[in-house]
Order: sequence, then structure tokens, then C-alpha cells
Amino acid sequence: MFGKEPENQTVSAGQTSIIAQGSKFDGKIDVRGTLRIEGEFRGTIGLPESLVIGKTGVVHANCNVKNAIIGGQLFGNITAENKIELQSGSHVEGDIKTKRLVIDEGVFFEGNCSMGDGQKKAPGAGAQTTPAAAVPAEPLRK
Repeated sequence: MFGKEPENQTVSAGQTSIIAQGSKFDGKIDVRGTLRIEGEFRGTIGLPESLVIGKTGVVHANCNVKNAIIGGQLFGNITAENKIELQSGSHVEGDIKTKRLVIDEGVFFEGNCSMGDGQKKAPGAGAQTTPAAAVPAEPLRK
């Protein structure tokens, strides 16, 4: 499960930034490629190709990414252009917005989720509805 790389990843070798286990970092981080967090991070994460929060990672941040794999803890909102994967044992408290969402068994998630490409479809588009008043009521029988 861990070690899976997100789909549509076009990152060449050498473009992975790591906050290792035992490390703590506060602030705003903007990286290209993959950002892997195994330690603690607090702040804002801006548009990496993919964000990987490892099993030991603890993140207190609002995240704007293309893809995310979360195996550790995330406290904050996350928006992903493509896909978010919540792996077994992960803990997420915050809102999620993405096109595709994968949630494994054993995930703790508290927040709101918005999925899709951002275009809302009209309810009942293409289907004709008949107002209730136009439908004759059947009399009650005893």
C-alpha cells in the first residue's frame, strides 16, 4: 500500500522533497515534483505534483496539490486536481475537494467531501416530471 505512486505522475528522478521522520517544519512550502512528509509540518502546502504523507507524518496545513496519498495524519483542508487516496490507518480532519477519491478500510475522516469536475448538473435533466397536483389521486377504499 505505501510506496504506491499516484497516477499521471510525470516527475523525473531527483525531484522528491522529504521532511523526514523526527523533523519539524513550520511555514509555507512550494515544491515541484513530489513532497513526502514523514515528520511534522505546520503551515501551507502549494501545488506539488504529488503529496505523500507517510505513516509517521503529521500535517497541520491547507494543501493545494495535483495528487495526494495520505497514510498518516492531516489536519486541514485539501484540494487535489486529480486524485486523493486515504490509506488504511490514516486520520484526516478537514474538507476534501477532488475529482477522484479512494478511501481504504480503517480510515478516520471527519469533514466534508466535494467530488467532480466542478460542473453541476441540473437535477432531473432530461427527465420529465409531473407536478403532484396533476396526478389524479386514487380514492381510499375501506
